[in-house]
Amino acid sequence: MQTEEELDADHPRFARITEDGLDALRKLIGVPITDSVEPWCTEVTRDNVRHYAHGIGDDNPLWCDPAYAASTTHGAIIAPPSFVFPLDRVFSGYVGGLPGVHAMWSGASTTWHRPFCVGEEIRTTAALKDLIPHETRFAGRAIQQIYHVEWLSGDDLVAEGDSWCFRTERDAARELGTKYDHVKDADDYQVSSEVLARVREAYDSEQRRGAEPRYFEDVSAGDALPRMVKGPMTVTGFIAFAQGWGGLYIRANRIAHQLLKKHPNLGIPNSYGVPDVPERVHWDDDLAALVGTPRAYDYGPERCSWLLHHLTDWMGDDGFVVSHTCQIRRHNVVGEIIWIDGEVTKVEADASGVGLVHISQRATNQDGELSAVASAVVRLPSR
Repeated sequence: MQTEEELDADHPRFARITEDGLDALRKLIGVPITDSVEPWCTEVTRDNVRHYAHGIGDDNPLWCDPAYAASTTHGAIIAPPSFVFPLDRVFSGYVGGLPGVHAMWSGASTTWHRPFCVGEEIRTTAALKDLIPHETRFAGRAIQQIYHVEWLSGDDLVAEGDSWCFRTERDAARELGTKYDHVKDADDYQVSSEVLARVREAYDSEQRRGAEPRYFEDVSAGDALPRMVKGPMTVTGFIAFAQGWGGLYIRANRIAHQLLKKHPNLGIPNSYGVPDVPERVHWDDDLAALVGTPRAYDYGPERCSWLLHHLTDWMGDDGFVVSHTCQIRRHNVVGEIIWIDGEVTKVEADASGVGLVHISQRATNQDGELSAVASAVVRLPSR
């Protein structure tokens, strides 16, 4: 393992966090972002919503089946709450500044005022909110880069929230990071047939509340939400998410050329010497190792979407996620399995008598290591 002084002497391969770079970023705090990449989705359509929902493994007919949705109180398809991600790339991790410094999406705190409804055209506003320095086991020095985003239909505020990435030095994470030493040493990792059978059994036993209302009066503090499984992690699964969400830098041919011409620091040569985008850490084990992780790993917004899927399966068609805050604690690498648990921590009625349920969530991998934590407020119907 190299020291920081040895890294300096070795002329690091990747860019570093500099005070000049941070000073330039600080000048952008509070400044509306007007020049950014077009979002993957600008409209809430039947196909956009279905593609996104299927990309997180969610087959809820409220998102996907027009005939079913028409029979509900909504009267038509609505989008899952995590549809905020394909509607805005900044919220999904398209960060500015510190060229060549890695960005890892690490969490979000979101409030919804109503559902996204089919037929709506959505616009967003975004601005850098804050920069916070941290010391981490993954890469040593890191900068938490926080953005604030609002989603509007016309002048109607549908949702608002903050999301954040951690900017880390790739060389430091690879050479000095200790977080994944035990995983990197497990070169012969295989998922056993017994574990696969347990996962299949878990999927078969999952139930969506759906049309049967879950009433506020029937919920108590201490109630456990049914466990949900995600995985085993595969590159195919990561691609399924990217298909519905849109990715950050996934481009082809002429458009890929234009992207790298505008942002040359995005181009990291692959094993054939061809510059390609850093997003390929989600399917390229070699690049994942260069940035300090054991293997290719999942997307941060993907995991946040799984946590919200856990809630919407439990609350039923008439429930509504008011707010959700998630924090990503580690990467889920190919082959790993994630188990999501939840517990009701508080039940209350607001000033107008609306029933609100507070929920805590934990996602752990097959070895019990913490993958993500979250807290949520869900509104339920009353008897």
